Amino acid sequence: MSLMSLLKRNRVDAALLRHPGHFLSLGFGSGLSPYAPGTAGTLAAIPIFWLMAPLPLAFYLGIVVVLFIVGIYLCQQTTDKLGAHDHSAIVWDEVVGYLLTMTAVPFDWRWVIVGFFLFRLFDVWKPWPVRILDRRVGGGLGIMLDDVGAAVYAALSLQAIIYIFENML
Repeated sequence: MSLMSLLKRNRVDAALLRHPGHFLSLGFGSGLSPYAPGTAGTLAAIPIFWLMAPLPLAFYLGIVVVLFIVGIYLCQQTTDKLGAHDHSAIVWDEVVGYLLTMTAVPFDWRWVIVGFFLFRLFDVWKPWPVRILDRRVGGGLGIMLDDVGAAVYAALSLQAIIYIFENML
């Protein structure tokens, strides 16, 4: 499928990809995937995690916080431009959510995969109170917050699995 057909299918103007803020909120273009754009956005976060994983925990968390704060603005700007709240092509929230899920996770491809699936599970499922955040908080903050909530569930689950795997098995 060509880039132009992806843009038309998602009702996204090609000029958005030329704008740095929109390019980021569209997950470097991964949000234009015709199938499961949130999953594609999460996949786009994996190379970022691999680059950030060796950082000291404080730096890692600092970067994630900055990406979250910037994401509020980016997602709001793209939402305003597209005229739709939480358009499926906006996947910066998935990028940040995955990075938060992977906080303090050992640098190992197995945990990258488990973290990916856990984050996607909780992002789609939206357990309480994530579902409430998704419904009641609007704008860029709302777009970012529900994925942070999903990431908290995923991170806690992942840390429990890592603990069990490394200490009990």
